[in-house]
Amino acid sequence: MQSNPIPDHVPPGFVKDFNLFTSPGMAPTPNGDPHAAVACVHGGPPIFFSPDNTRDGRGTWVITRASDQRKVLQDLETFSSHRSIFSSALGESWPMIPLELGPPAHGVFRALLNPLFSPRRVEALERIVRQQAGVLTDRIARSRTSCDVMKDFAYPFTANVFLGFLGLSDSRSDMLLRRVSDLLHGNEVKRTAAARSIVEFIDEVAAMRRKEPAADFMTFVVQAHIEGRSLTNEEVRGIGVLFLVGGLDTVAAAIGFDLAYLARNPNDQELLRKEPDRIALAAEELLRAYSTVQMIRVATKDIDFEGAPIRKGHYVSCATMISNRDPAEFACPDTIDLARQDNHHTAFGYGPHLCLGAHLARREIVIGLDEWLARIPTFRIKDGTAPITHGGHVFGIQDLILAWG
Repeated sequence: MQSNPIPDHVPPGFVKDFNLFTSPGMAPTPNGDPHAAVACVHGGPPIFFSPDNTRDGRGTWVITRASDQRKVLQDLETFSSHRSIFSSALGESWPMIPLELGPPAHGVFRALLNPLFSPRRVEALERIVRQQAGVLTDRIARSRTSCDVMKDFAYPFTANVFLGFLGLSDSRSDMLLRRVSDLLHGNEVKRTAAARSIVEFIDEVAAMRRKEPAADFMTFVVQAHIEGRSLTNEEVRGIGVLFLVGGLDTVAAAIGFDLAYLARNPNDQELLRKEPDRIALAAEELLRAYSTVQMIRVATKDIDFEGAPIRKGHYVSCATMISNRDPAEFACPDTIDLARQDNHHTAFGYGPHLCLGAHLARREIVIGLDEWLARIPTFRIKDGTAPITHGGHVFGIQDLILAWG
């Protein structure tokens, strides 16, 4: 039964009972494959109306073709990203910056923050990132013949990189991971409590850096000026929250999906061990095949988009896990080819809102895989266990127990 009425102006041929939360393959499932499950949409209309495709049950236009998603994501005037995704959990309306800003403010903040995440800056951070991965994998290799990859490696690794970027120790890693997990995957009560705790953490770090400046990300933000003025407290908060939420769960999930794939495909695992120079190219293919994020936009006006009658205020879904399995864009999209060339996936989005931290995320993934393969012997899914995957706004994997030896 549909949970929401279908708007009168939506023709029946544009309606499809599909969503990323409850359709087959999306619920938490042992040995599931939600990425393969989404491929079914490419056999239907290229744009359809899903009566229930958000956490709050709102109807959503779903864009399936990669080319159409690029049109939506490029057009900030018609499709806005300002939904107060995070602050709405607190009954507030400040934006995550620069994601939820439109022009011209978006360009101003993007120009301010771009140098912090440039390829040159990320290269300078590589030693720290590799050190974090090395410490964790060394600890695992010395004392175990199996581990829960998400709990023991992927999540601590990404959290420690974030804390290092803030100039903080990893002593608060567990707290941050619990809060982000509750925010993205918990019920409404947990989401609200997690959102408030994350805001308090960002505000605390910002206040500390105003009093005790250091050579780190938050010091740059609290000392920054735009258009001749300092940033407001809400602007500082919006930047910090976006970096925290966007940089932990998604990168950890990518590493988890990658290691699960390699555990199930020993030939590819052995290839990357023998030729680690292939890891960067392989990581791009795995980002395509195991994309994790659904991007939602809001129509700012009535528009006939590729035949779809989208109305002002309607949600429009550009799910990366759908576009990156588009057969019109990728040859044999459901086949994982670690040597795939010209891999123009949109795992980090597209257009003006392309993920600000994409360079850093890529290096985290590549370094994480490199250090893991260098220290952990040939690994497999531990007998008697089954990783659990799930769909949603952010696809994820848990209970990934790998064994070796």
